[in-house]
Amino acid sequence: MPHFFIKSDQITGDIVEISDKDNYQHIAKSLRIKSGEKLLLIDENQIQYETVVSEVTNSKVFAKVSKSYKSEKFLDFDLFLAQSPLRSDAQNYIIEKATELGVSGIYPICTHNCALNKSVIEKKIPKWQKIMCESSKQCERALVPVMYPPANLKNLIESDSFDKVIAFCERITTKTIREALKGDPISKGDRILVIIGPEGGFADDEFEMFKELKVEMLTLGKLILRAETAVVTALGNIIYEYENSEK
Repeated sequence: MPHFFIKSDQITGDIVEISDKDNYQHIAKSLRIKSGEKLLLIDENQIQYETVVSEVTNSKVFAKVSKSYKSEKFLDFDLFLAQSPLRSDAQNYIIEKATELGVSGIYPICTHNCALNKSVIEKKIPKWQKIMCESSKQCERALVPVMYPPANLKNLIESDSFDKVIAFCERITTKTIREALKGDPISKGDRILVIIGPEGGFADDEFEMFKELKVEMLTLGKLILRAETAVVTALGNIIYEYENSEK
């Protein structure tokens, strides 16, 4: 069932009026949805609406609500990714998969070995945010995550915005996610920052910064993973360990 984000003020009684350009174009022009077909809608309050299209005009789509309920398609802790952007398709893949895995936001970080400079990253932010929105629709997320402007890694760690900060640093550590979370588990509502470096890895002074700021440095195993594989593996394993831990 196609999934779209709406605002609660678009609902009058049991009728939803969809007139914003992006949603209308996607529903009426791209998908060619007709009267009688179903749409899944969600508003800013994370209320999900199962609807049936009642009318499609030249500028609006009207849908009748058949069922509504609170969405459960979100993590019950806030998972953020700080990641050194890669080139083109590899970065798009990371953003798409991180969104599917439930991140609340992504911070692009300009590390020493980053493939892109700050000005290039800034220009790509709108495109990456759009990928997040489209991916959120596809996997029926309750909220669209945020693509933040380029961040200074040290300032981000020192911001006191997170309950736990984890950096994945291959070759210099043998401590696993399971070992780290067994002694210091994630709790409901926690804000967790996961740091993944570029293809070339972190520089020596970045490792020293992690030590100085007491950032937990973990491994993803004996194999050396590409950055995009590391992102999916790290986020997936953190979610798995959280959901399978004793609450």
